[in-house]
Amino acid sequence: MYKRTLLIATGLAPALLIGACTTVGPGSGTENRGLESVHQPVVSRSDYALDVATSGNGLAPGEEQRLAGWMGSLRLGYGDQVAIDDPNPGGTGVRDDVARQVARYGLLVSDDAPLTNAPVTPGMIRVVVSRMQASVPGCPDFSRVRGPDFEGHTGSNQGCAINTNLAAMVANPTDLVRGQTGNGITDTATSGKAIDLYRKATPTGAGGTTVKSESSKGGN
Repeated sequence: MYKRTLLIATGLAPALLIGACTTVGPGSGTENRGLESVHQPVVSRSDYALDVATSGNGLAPGEEQRLAGWMGSLRLGYGDQVAIDDPNPGGTGVRDDVARQVARYGLLVSDDAPLTNAPVTPGMIRVVVSRMQASVPGCPDFSRVRGPDFEGHTGSNQGCAINTNLAAMVANPTDLVRGQTGNGITDTATSGKAIDLYRKATPTGAGGTTVKSESSKGGN
């Protein structure tokens, strides 16, 4: 009986130590005296470059196939930006060859190429793919969610779920930084579609989506 009691006490000792370490006290955990989450999406950019040879007013034989394989390995998609760094731009043949491969992914060639570390070798061009990625650093954060908080801080994990989902769902992470500007063109057919659907919707009493209005007047 003595040995059994000793073993139980020995097994509980590490748990008690861990519990003591996780106790929330003054100055511990993520500080947030406001209501807005301190965990916000952060957008990072990665540049991928490939040098391909040119021949006359176009890509050298076999280079277009190599470029296509490289783009396929990167799995280009919406939000990626493709640019050409050509130190000696001549005709449009080289750009057309690259644009043909880029168009297979529904993208266009950008006019502005980002800076790269090394200069482009003569007789070559550099195709640069810029990819944005959004994430929320520090989430999940459970540093201040247990025990009483006498300093009035908001929970440390507050906002992690919604901001992480936002960062994962946004199609183009650049929109989190710059947003989208209007093109100045208004299509009345598109803008009036929602209003037209609302006016023609069947009331909910008949299985539709609008609420049927009832008169409050009644006869005696």
